[in-house]
This record gives sequence, C-alpha cells and structure tokens, in this order.
Amino acid sequence: MSSQATVLAALASPRRREILRLVWKEELSAGTIHRAMPDVTFGAVSLQLRSLLEDGLVEARAESRRRFYRARREALGTFAEVLERMWDDKLWGLKLEAELEGSRRGPRPRRRRRKT
Repeated sequence: MSSQATVLAALASPRRREILRLVWKEELSAGTIHRAMPDVTFGAVSLQLRSLLEDGLVEARAESRRRFYRARREALGTFAEVLERMWDDKLWGLKLEAELEGSRRGPRPRRRRRKT
C-alpha cells in the first residue's frame, strides 16, 4: 500500500483521527488517551495505537512500564494541514461526536444524575 493510501486508510477511522488529534501537540500516555475516550476500552485504544504506530503516523517512547505517543506530522504529508484546519472547525467536534456515537458498540453509558 502506498504512503498516501496508508494515511487515508488510517484517517478513515474516527477513533484513529481522534487519537491523532489528542497526540498532535503533546505527547500522551496510552492511559491518558484512554481516559479522553471513555466509551472505548483500553484494549481498543491499544489496538488503534498499534495500528497508527505500524503505519508510522505516531511514534512511541517507553519510560519504565509506560509508553508515550506523539503524532508524526511529517508522515501525514499534505494531510497534516487538512487535519489542522478540520480540527479548528467547530462543526468538526459535532461531526466527530456523531461518528463516534454511530460506531459505539455495547450498552450506552449511563448519564450521571445531578444532585439537587
């Protein structure tokens, strides 16, 4: 698969796009990424990170028993600019939320009741 095809295949997944957005400007641990995506299991986040790592779109740094991930912007080529513009767009957040909700598996999380 060509480099552009690899990038497009990775960006086709809303979860991988969200992970890339999270690690775009800062290095984060897998646990931190998982906490930012509470509707996904840690195992699912780990699989997505592995896929991004194998495609060369993120880099990993080991520190003790933890791994820290950061996006490799140069590997995304011209798609990097498109992603940044997309993430700055307010409609992007709504679109992502709808895509993630549409791809959710299993029971819906319960909403917390506010104490009155």
